[in-house]
Amino acid sequence: MSADGQGRSHWFDDEAGPVVRPYAMTRGRTTSAAQHRLDLIAVVVAEQHADDPEADSMLSPEHVDIVELCRDAPQSVAELSAELDLPIGVVRVLIGDLVDGEFVHVNRPVPPAELVDESILRDVINGLRAL
Repeated sequence: MSADGQGRSHWFDDEAGPVVRPYAMTRGRTTSAAQHRLDLIAVVVAEQHADDPEADSMLSPEHVDIVELCRDAPQSVAELSAELDLPIGVVRVLIGDLVDGEFVHVNRPVPPAELVDESILRDVINGLRAL
């Protein structure tokens, strides 16, 4: 058994890898209600008013780790997956749980279709220069 940087013990078998499989962390779920909003670059932010996640007995250590990481600084879904060394699908389900529990919220990136067209910005700049 090895300890991670936060002092928590995790089961680990050198040959087999983690003893707790990803589906066990999500209680067999592969989706969550909030998952449709969770792009890889979506930013997860800890709620300031949220209760202490460690006091909630329904949250797993991975849930608590996500909240702690996001309290330090907002993290993208991909960054959380890499930091926790968990599959992206598992992280999405765990974040969905935290969104439902109001421990975190997710800021979605602006879809490319909603971004301002570059030619419009050039026309505005040229118009301002003409003044």
